[in-house]
Amino acid sequence: MPLTRIFSEAFGVLTICLVALLILLGLLCIGYTFYLRSHALGQGFNQLSYFSGPWIIRITFVLFTIWWGFGEILRLNFLRREGRVFNELDFKWQENVCRCYIVSNLGFAEPCLFLTLVFLLRAPLQNVDTGILSQKWNGKTAGCVLLFCLPFFVLQLFLILIGPELHKVERELPPYFTRVATPGMQNSDDIALCTYPFLNTILLGLFATVLTAYLLWLGRRVLKLVINKGLQKRVYTLIFSVSTFLPLRVILLGLSVFSKPEQFLFEALAFSSFIVQLCCAAICIVILVYCPVADCLALGNLTDLEARRRVVLVDHNDTASLFANRGHLEESVATSLERSSDASTKRGSISFRTFVRDETSAEAFVELSLFSPSRDGSPPASSSLVGWPMRSPARHAHGQGN
Repeated sequence: MPLTRIFSEAFGVLTICLVALLILLGLLCIGYTFYLRSHALGQGFNQLSYFSGPWIIRITFVLFTIWWGFGEILRLNFLRREGRVFNELDFKWQENVCRCYIVSNLGFAEPCLFLTLVFLLRAPLQNVDTGILSQKWNGKTAGCVLLFCLPFFVLQLFLILIGPELHKVERELPPYFTRVATPGMQNSDDIALCTYPFLNTILLGLFATVLTAYLLWLGRRVLKLVINKGLQKRVYTLIFSVSTFLPLRVILLGLSVFSKPEQFLFEALAFSSFIVQLCCAAICIVILVYCPVADCLALGNLTDLEARRRVVLVDHNDTASLFANRGHLEESVATSLERSSDASTKRGSISFRTFVRDETSAEAFVELSLFSPSRDGSPPASSSLVGWPMRSPARHAHGQGN
């Protein structure tokens, strides 16, 4: 059933809006990454260099995502309506735009996107000195991504270029195997509506199969090294997203060849494949770019953290002494009252809380002046525990320990 113009316009506008949000997310993550480099590490936090080491590759990952988003906008029929960008071009040039889209997105942006993801995921498995702490790691990784993507890019380009010639040799081959665009009529003007050649989709499916298998194996190795439950959830989410969304996108693109542009089935399948890839890219950006930078910045000033840690340890020791002394008192309070005359000559140190039996029934701290051997010559009034409040001696020594 032909798709009405309202549905076509809605798919186009929604695609542009979602791509704009994805680009905004990517730009925010890039700015967040630069903030980490300039603000945090610029103040001498060299301990964070391990977490910020792959910052160039993270930015490259975001740039590949933005590239893919722009390509998805170029394929829209929305831009080929009367009075819009590509409507002024003749059919041949519009068809060339569709060819460029196939080579750019299916042959370069998407493979580079997932190859970069693999290199970021396997970074913790590498040697520390030659891995992400190495100054050359980012350059080597970028070179490896482009090198591994090159054969796939060449194959996609080859299928696009030989498509017309292939039909001359194999006339029984269905047109949708190599068709990159199909003509559409609007106000008696020919427009080229982009399609997905089945051979190019099959090639993308082979890439997705190999990548998914390797990613599952790689994720299993990474999970063995992760001891934090939060990081385990991130790795599981990443692996599940890529291994599910990427094959699903290939299946949707493959099913789209059985219908034509400007039909509801084709537009629904194409838009669904776009949504699948968009969700996968957004999840990967959040897990691989935003979360590591946020965790790194959350560490804050390590010097202040260390100072605060020491203060907390001191307070903890004082509090532990308080509860230890109080617990010791509770165990011996019955016998202490019976032997109060003898206890004054023994050596030690006990502090506890009592209630003063006077008119106000006020609560006070009482120090039992029982000194350690190192304080033989110290007067009784000088004995007090570090961090404890100095209180005036109680007028009545009778009380009950809490």
